[in-house]
Amino acid sequence: MQTSIGALVTQAAKQFGNKTAVIFEGRLLSFADIDLMSTKVATHLESLGVQRDQVVALYSQNCPEWIIAYYAILKIGAVVSPLNLMLTGSEAAFALADCKAVAVFATADKLSSLQEHVSSTQLTHLISIGESSTQGALSFSTLIGDTATLNDYPVAGLSPESISTIGYTSGTTGHPKGAVLTHANILMNVAMTATMHVRTESDTTVSALPLSHVYGNVVMNAAIAYGTTLVLHKSFDAEAVLTSIQEHRATILEGVPTMYMYILDHPRLSEFDLSSLRRCTVGGQTMPEAKMQEVERLFGCRLLELWGMTELGGLGATHSFYGPRRLGSIGVPLPQVEARVIDPEHEGEEVPAGEIGELQIRGPITMKEYLGRPDATLETKYLDGWLRTGDLARIDSEGFIYVVDRLKDMIITAGFNIYPAELERAICEHPAVAMVAVGSVPDSNKGELAKAYIVKKKGIDLDLDDLEKHCRARLAAYKVPRLYQLVEELPKTSSGKIMRRMLRNHFES
Repeated sequence: MQTSIGALVTQAAKQFGNKTAVIFEGRLLSFADIDLMSTKVATHLESLGVQRDQVVALYSQNCPEWIIAYYAILKIGAVVSPLNLMLTGSEAAFALADCKAVAVFATADKLSSLQEHVSSTQLTHLISIGESSTQGALSFSTLIGDTATLNDYPVAGLSPESISTIGYTSGTTGHPKGAVLTHANILMNVAMTATMHVRTESDTTVSALPLSHVYGNVVMNAAIAYGTTLVLHKSFDAEAVLTSIQEHRATILEGVPTMYMYILDHPRLSEFDLSSLRRCTVGGQTMPEAKMQEVERLFGCRLLELWGMTELGGLGATHSFYGPRRLGSIGVPLPQVEARVIDPEHEGEEVPAGEIGELQIRGPITMKEYLGRPDATLETKYLDGWLRTGDLARIDSEGFIYVVDRLKDMIITAGFNIYPAELERAICEHPAVAMVAVGSVPDSNKGELAKAYIVKKKGIDLDLDDLEKHCRARLAAYKVPRLYQLVEELPKTSSGKIMRRMLRNHFES
């Protein structure tokens, strides 16, 4: 394993050379191309005065320039901060000011949204990916131009414990927090993910996951580190993804549950040749077992569920490609990682096997701290290294972990705990349902009621009375949603995860 992330691409260039590393909208870049271009950008960054340990942000949709800039930043020993694409200009400016970023790589639209907020940050360089009218912005194409001399990278003196990344949480309540991650955190996560999934140079991966998200980021780093060809999409489109799998004979497809549900609902799914696929991965949110079974049946390969979070720099648990698995489980902790389930009402008490509590993780992948937030750090990461995840889970007698739901998403109806994911799994078993999200609505008598927002399958009628009977046959009476609403779309994050806490406002506004 390398000692720094910037060394991954240099080693890959030596090992895989002119093999295609990235395919994006007809562009093909080899491992050698990415190494050379990232070295050029790194050399220019240093000439601009960007120094080791300073922060440089990335604020762009998926593209090869994102990957090149990422490795360039890390080659000079600077710290990368990947910004969520859904952040507004003011929200992005908060993160940039919080981490004291001195430069940002961004597309023209993102630079435009930032322009009026630059004075509130410490930015000294705006670097445009593509053409931009933003005053004073440097062009990315200038940074990959020829230079008189190229510096040697990665810089000397970086250790595995040097800070590599500041990843901001989604910030669903208040301002987002910056999770500080070391080179070792990311490198260990990448190595163990690749080990569990058996990712090698014989693979071709199709992904529309945002590179700025930890799931998309670990997919990218694993592809570079182990010689996999990455077919990268700017954003998710079911037909485009299916076409990529067929055209490039992809062996791995990566996605979140909603992506798979859109693919399952594609009217011409059966016309695409998916026979090259050897495994698919799904994470970011729990996926109903009925939909997982449908994916495996139609795709003809295993669907490996995984789980991770920003504070881990990627995955925390998954299934191994060759090992046993339990459908509906997120698998087992990555090698060298421990997991436990704690009673949320009696802090520190581990619950018996099979009982529900808060999932906690400990090991070399956990973040160092929240940037400038010692209070929040101590609330989340205990002094003995255990990290609170905020997920409710259970661990069976064989060590497989089952995420029940987010602790904050739990609905309490007349004193009963209702887990939206359980309701969603039951509703998704109905043959007319394409996808569903369950949220809460206030009730004067019971406190909260569960409401299901349903996207039906194309060309199929859905009778809500029939759906309620379906639910009553599968759920205890108190768990059955009290309200149903048919909708065209569900609110989602940039990575495609459904935002349950936005449901009520989204559909009532």
